[in-house]
Amino acid sequence: MEQAPPIPDSLRQLLADIGPRWGQDVAANVRRMVDAYSPILAAAPKHGVEVVRNLAYGQDERQVLDIYTPGHAGSRPVVLFVHGGAFVDGHRDRSPEVYANVLYYFARQGCVGVNMEYRLAPAHTYPSGTQDVAGAVAWVRENIGQYGGDPGRIYLMGHSAGAAHAASYAYDGRHQPADGHGLAGLIVVSGRVRAENIAENPNARKVEAYYGTDAARYDDVSAVTHAGAHSPPTMVAYAEYENPLIDLYCLELANRLAAAKRRSPRMAYARGHNHTSIIAHFNAGEDWLGREIMAFIQDTQDTQDRARQTLR
Repeated sequence: MEQAPPIPDSLRQLLADIGPRWGQDVAANVRRMVDAYSPILAAAPKHGVEVVRNLAYGQDERQVLDIYTPGHAGSRPVVLFVHGGAFVDGHRDRSPEVYANVLYYFARQGCVGVNMEYRLAPAHTYPSGTQDVAGAVAWVRENIGQYGGDPGRIYLMGHSAGAAHAASYAYDGRHQPADGHGLAGLIVVSGRVRAENIAENPNARKVEAYYGTDAARYDDVSAVTHAGAHSPPTMVAYAEYENPLIDLYCLELANRLAAAKRRSPRMAYARGHNHTSIIAHFNAGEDWLGREIMAFIQDTQDTQDRARQTLR
């Protein structure tokens, strides 16, 4: 497999310089990261990956998705990605390279990647994001076989606000179809899985735009509240330099799952990375997190295979 060129020293220095100051100006630092990674990703390997764009899974103009596949043959695991954007912003193409890099990476590992769009606040409030994830999962379950994907092996992966929507669908049965979530696993990356509008959160007004201003509702609408013993297998990853409080909520989620399942979920701590680079680095010459996620996918498949053999 063609390898991406190594991360340049200048980018590593930028990560080190920005990291400790990440929370002082999140919006500006996000832009700096996207600008820094985009030219590196433009030169990253994409050979052999076919892309089908703008497939509708609903009626709204933002209810569309793109599919990245290494070929239509076979029955491959599916990674369905939900981008971030603090509930009021964001696009599946944050730049011409980010977030497509995530799906190129997984397609190059032999998966089918799906990059979904969803409706945004304030025009669309809770639970619209969760409902859109539900709609995209339903579409994938019905159609992904045409693109070489296995509808029985869907791994839902969300970043930031996208992880809040993804986890809300995966954990809260009120938003699932009668036959359940239909997921083989969930991957939470830097997820704002608890709703709150406290002063420590620089995106508090954006949280209010989606969840409303009644803080008494926040616990019930938070994805972390609904994690439990019957939740799908979950992996939790977060960066050393996060948007304020996100690392706490990722740890809270891991603790709840561990207590309920009596076993810690797989976790990954992105030392030296920040809230944006933890996603932007996929397919850019550093793949330790990608390898961790692929190991999670393999582990869940092995566990399911053993369970099926036991039932025979």
